[in-house]
Amino acid sequence: MAGRAAVILAAGQGTRMRSALPKVLHQVGGRAMVDWSVALARSIGCEKIVVVCSPSGQAVQNHIQATLGAEAIAIQDPPLGTGHAVLAAKDALAGFEGDMVVLYGDTPLIPAEAVEALFDLLSDGATVGVLGFDAVDPGAYGRLITNGAGALESIVEAKEATPEQLDVTLCNSGVMAADAETMFELLSRVTNDNAKGEYYLTDIVALARGDEKPCGVVVCDEADVLGVNSRVELAQAERAFQVKMRRAVLASGVTMTAPETVFFSHDTEIENDVLIEPSVVFAPGVSIKSGTRIRAFSHLEGASVAENCEIGPYVRLRPGAVLEQGVKIGNFVEVKKTRMGAGAKANHLSYLGDGDVGAGANIGAGTIFCNYDGFLKYQTKVGKGAFVGSNSSLVAPVTIGDGAYVGSGSVVTKDVEDNALAVARGRQMQKSGWATAFRDKMAAIKAARKKG
Repeated sequence: MAGRAAVILAAGQGTRMRSALPKVLHQVGGRAMVDWSVALARSIGCEKIVVVCSPSGQAVQNHIQATLGAEAIAIQDPPLGTGHAVLAAKDALAGFEGDMVVLYGDTPLIPAEAVEALFDLLSDGATVGVLGFDAVDPGAYGRLITNGAGALESIVEAKEATPEQLDVTLCNSGVMAADAETMFELLSRVTNDNAKGEYYLTDIVALARGDEKPCGVVVCDEADVLGVNSRVELAQAERAFQVKMRRAVLASGVTMTAPETVFFSHDTEIENDVLIEPSVVFAPGVSIKSGTRIRAFSHLEGASVAENCEIGPYVRLRPGAVLEQGVKIGNFVEVKKTRMGAGAKANHLSYLGDGDVGAGANIGAGTIFCNYDGFLKYQTKVGKGAFVGSNSSLVAPVTIGDGAYVGSGSVVTKDVEDNALAVARGRQMQKSGWATAFRDKMAAIKAARKKG
């Protein structure tokens, strides 16, 4: 197989987003749009990935440098069209031999199999491969004009199309592939003799056909090539991603009682026989094992959940939450950077942060791991089979031993040994008749104020 490279165009200003955040860094499915294209390039085996940025796009450059390294950045200056943008990557691809594909930093949902099909076209003899889609409303999209055998003859912009060509629904996504040497040779002949004075990538098809070289089309779904230029289109891309994920999750053997209310991230991993109730959100970094039930209105992020757990309703699992087999986390419990051992329970109204809870331990309602002193975080350890009574505050760093009991309402600041009882609260006092005397006194004061 020939070597592969990807050039990702990410130099657009994205003014229609009306945002201080560069367009390509806005997220779909919990991942920046440009990272979708980077992940796509990696998944299809691209050994070289170059992202074309604008000189003023420092945030995008910093992001790409952290992801791929400085050598993956090319600068388009000034912006003179898509063909000019691809040419800006030529030096970064010096010495590369093989096929290259042009992707976009604002088109996050292109499936890997579509680009693989483009590379297959090249292997079968096409000089240029173009990714197209059948548009419900072709509007201003460029039309892909094919011959009777399905080979691509030309790309015609809507404003330059004849009435017959405007009836064509096969449209250009902008994604193209060619041998790298051929791509740059064709681009060297593209001119800017047009109304905008720009160099268009699409012109390479006409040049290739003028050389009597074959060009081909791969057709995918319109939703797969949705480009994002506004907040409305960003929401459309998110919707399209969620629809695809829900279908995939259901097909894998997961039950969702109201799938349209469940939201996933790009890396969500859920095994079969998991039950997900309505209004659950999976932020990035979540894995769920078989047999677990996630009840309504729960939010999970950066969490690992083992088999046969029960979560929710109204649970928040934050990054670093690790639930081992058979754990139960109930309503209004928040778990952060805490391991819950097999069979451990925290059924009501608790905050468990920076902790380690042993197998079979029970955390009573209203328990708080007091993990922060305003400067540093500290760990709370609860041993196997321990029982922490309701409304307890465990002030970290502190360890509750195996099998130990903590009396309800305790504020525990010192370690508790195995199998001991710890009670840390004020002694209860009782004054007989106090409440009656208090009420009489206050009623008299109130009456006096009314007369005054």
